[in-house]
Amino acid sequence: MSETSRPLTDLQNRSAFIERHIGPSHDERDAMLSELGVDTLDTLIDQTVPGSIRVKTPIPLDTPRTEVEALGYLKAVASKNVINRSLIGMGYTDTITPNVILRNVLENPGWYTAYTPYQPEVSQGRLEAILNYQQMVLDLTGLDLANASLLDESTAAAEAMTLCKRMSKAKRSNLFLVDENLHPQNIDVIQTRAEPLGYDVIVGDLNTLLDEHEPFGVVAQYPGTHGQVIDLTSLIEKTHDKKALFCAAADIMSLVMLKSPGEMGADVVFGSAQRFGVPMGYGGPHAAFFATRDAYKRSVPGRIIGVSVDTRGKKALRMAMQTREQHIRREKATSNICTAQVLLANMAGFYATYHGPEGLKTIAQRIHRYTDILASGLENKGIKLVNSTWFDTLTIDLGANRDAVYGKLLDAGINTRKVNDTQLGMTFDERTDDALILDLFATIIGADHGLSVEALDKARNSIPAECVRQSAILTHPVFNSYHSETEMLRYLKQLENKDISLANSMIALGSCTMKLNATAEMIPVTWPEFANIHPFAPLDQAAGYQQMLSELDEMLKAITGFDHICMQPNSGAQGEYAGLLAIRNFHFANGDHHRNICLIPSSAHGTNPASAALADMKVVVVACDEKGNVDVDDLRAKAEQHKDDLSCLMITYPSTHGVYEEGIRDICQIIHDNGGQVYMDGANLNAQVGISQPGEIGADVSHMNLHKTFCIPHGGGGPGMGPIGVKAHLAPFVANHAVQTISGGPKAGNGAVSAAPWGSASILPISWMYIKMMGGEGQRLATEYAILNANYLAKKLAEHYPVLYTGRNDRVAHECIIDLRPLKEASGISEEDVAKRLMDFGFHAPTMSFPVPGTLMIEPTESESKAELDRFIEAMAQIRSEIAQVEHGELDAENNPLKHAPHTMDDLVDSDWNRPYTREQAVFPAPFVRMGKVWPTVNRIDNVYGDRNLFCSCVPMDAYDTAE
Repeated sequence: MSETSRPLTDLQNRSAFIERHIGPSHDERDAMLSELGVDTLDTLIDQTVPGSIRVKTPIPLDTPRTEVEALGYLKAVASKNVINRSLIGMGYTDTITPNVILRNVLENPGWYTAYTPYQPEVSQGRLEAILNYQQMVLDLTGLDLANASLLDESTAAAEAMTLCKRMSKAKRSNLFLVDENLHPQNIDVIQTRAEPLGYDVIVGDLNTLLDEHEPFGVVAQYPGTHGQVIDLTSLIEKTHDKKALFCAAADIMSLVMLKSPGEMGADVVFGSAQRFGVPMGYGGPHAAFFATRDAYKRSVPGRIIGVSVDTRGKKALRMAMQTREQHIRREKATSNICTAQVLLANMAGFYATYHGPEGLKTIAQRIHRYTDILASGLENKGIKLVNSTWFDTLTIDLGANRDAVYGKLLDAGINTRKVNDTQLGMTFDERTDDALILDLFATIIGADHGLSVEALDKARNSIPAECVRQSAILTHPVFNSYHSETEMLRYLKQLENKDISLANSMIALGSCTMKLNATAEMIPVTWPEFANIHPFAPLDQAAGYQQMLSELDEMLKAITGFDHICMQPNSGAQGEYAGLLAIRNFHFANGDHHRNICLIPSSAHGTNPASAALADMKVVVVACDEKGNVDVDDLRAKAEQHKDDLSCLMITYPSTHGVYEEGIRDICQIIHDNGGQVYMDGANLNAQVGISQPGEIGADVSHMNLHKTFCIPHGGGGPGMGPIGVKAHLAPFVANHAVQTISGGPKAGNGAVSAAPWGSASILPISWMYIKMMGGEGQRLATEYAILNANYLAKKLAEHYPVLYTGRNDRVAHECIIDLRPLKEASGISEEDVAKRLMDFGFHAPTMSFPVPGTLMIEPTESESKAELDRFIEAMAQIRSEIAQVEHGELDAENNPLKHAPHTMDDLVDSDWNRPYTREQAVFPAPFVRMGKVWPTVNRIDNVYGDRNLFCSCVPMDAYDTAE
């Protein structure tokens, strides 16, 4: 056929993106299929996936769009958003992301495609950045210990409450007191979290409430939601007299100028770091900071980065506490938090690093001065100010003119906050300038106001003297060294080069689905139309967001078979919690308050039992058989035993062991027959999309890890998104929101689980783009190639290591588990030794010791080519050869490449090298390593030392001298 005779549709190549997303070429596909002994991909899928769960018709999605078409269409949708000047406040303010951070962090795959730093030797750059963030939080809050970020301010408020309950000496109290001046979304999430835990929450004036009640904890906003700044000292003393703990929800920029709550005696200080350079993004993602006293360190939620040493005695960083604690403590875990907001925390920390203490003071003082200027001008013209103190927020009382003034401001392109029937609130930010102040005067007072910014710029005592910060901030050299763009750029690059990301090599983490995060998917995130919208902006200003959300909602329903999607949960674990609350609310609506038994297989993710505990459910563990499947007989027996009290089953499908359970429909039916609901953990949805549907199999609710299956990147440990899909009968019982009511499903008044109505909305365009560009055919192919890659890898690795579990026809699903326990018994080489040795080959280790201790769980995803899989197989084969040398006595049991791994440049230049293997074998163990060596910057880290010498703030810069 000549070129001119080919149909035009052939030349349009709408499958081009599909072919770019999927790693193996057609020739590679055929070679892998041949290795597996099958002729076609369809045959492999028939052998692997039970016919009973296969979809009968293709996913009803649009024809795949090209990258250009998808971006063009989404840009048109985004243009429907109205970017007003936002003065709404309530914990969200406009900000300026320094361009050096925007381009080199937020838009850089070297930062956003890295995984959680569970392998710290190849995560030192990220860990240093997070440690800087923790130091910034400690300086600003005045407390002893900070974690590595939480999901948002409101969930941090809920975590503060539960920490108070655990640590307060008022053990008999079940009461938590909430200041009426807390942001409304914080109150909403606190109340949602408190109800299933059996805590009583009273909102009101704290002075009065403390006179009348005996709480275990208290929380206040600092400054208050309407702007007032008060000295908290007396309230804190009053709280401590009751043996309760005091929490402060603080504005991070205000802490540059205000006395820290820690200095006043607060026990917990939390808030949002959003205004430190992270766009509002219609609600997220943003890092929440959380600081407390050292005495409470064992109860701090989330992750903490600490300082340890490597085998050479060099300073090295690691996750010091709460490292996957849910997998250890399960339903006794102090939190279900499985992810942080690392990418956003790093941005906030870099913002502080770039500006430094003097730069931050300049920004904060400018914000405050403009607030003073507006206040003085309004007062001069007879406008009543509700508060006499403030940092950046004014509340004015306009009486019957409120609506008229609000409307005029809208017409002028300015959003303000309706506080009540007569009052408006205005919060200022680093974008505030003379022009905005003059626009406000003209709109509120009239064009002939006669006021000038210069004349009104006079000092006034709007911050009480006792609340003025006297203590220094950000004195560490890291915050005083990188203020030119050249120096900042080099610092960012230096840190980036210390880490392994998808920009370097395959990250084959089982259950974590580290697949391609395509550039076209990432581009819309930083468009102003998505980045600069306040989550509580009027809905008509967010028409583009609402259309994008609606379209993503419909696509996810088509893919999963559910009837309704709740977008609010901003992590997978939050999705679990939100789904279980929906089940709980459903049972309660039916009068079944006693239904609180949650059946969970022994193989489940640790967040499952932790989430169940948060939803006030009692966990009953169901056994698994020798093949890793749920023991159906044990499940049936326990479902029948607890049928009067059965709430639900939590089950992962395919199983956590990486196989399709043949009896999944029967399992769901057993639960339904005994009055329960089925919660399907969506962690392994990448093995279902296009070939089966959770909602059709029998699940009533499931969360969707958009940061796994649907291409939102892991961000070095966060952000994540975990929307839930539910069947129609559960739709009325999912989360709503106190500030911005969500229509079309949840009942009004249902509590919120996250600070923003649609969670981390600004990263949802990533999943929208992925689905639009893949279409139904591409979604199915992605799953099929994920299965192909996993089975090819399992087949080739089985030549060297036992594969622990297989399903029908000895196939695996999208991941496989290799068992290192027999090798450890024979050689002394552990799964950790193999994980560390992989770093010398340039690979991040697979998931280690989960779900089975002593194993590695490997998930190649569909995005890796056969060539990359073969590199990984070569590395694993070489490692097996080294283990054999240890077994046979050819290598010393302790003095060998595996026990000393990873190897660094320090090893390469060590003049005292006296090991029984060469330096070449240490650092260049395979020919391909020479082509692009990724150097670990520290040797193996001493975890025991770090645990015994807990140190979680920045070390002096001279401690890094040897490293640099």
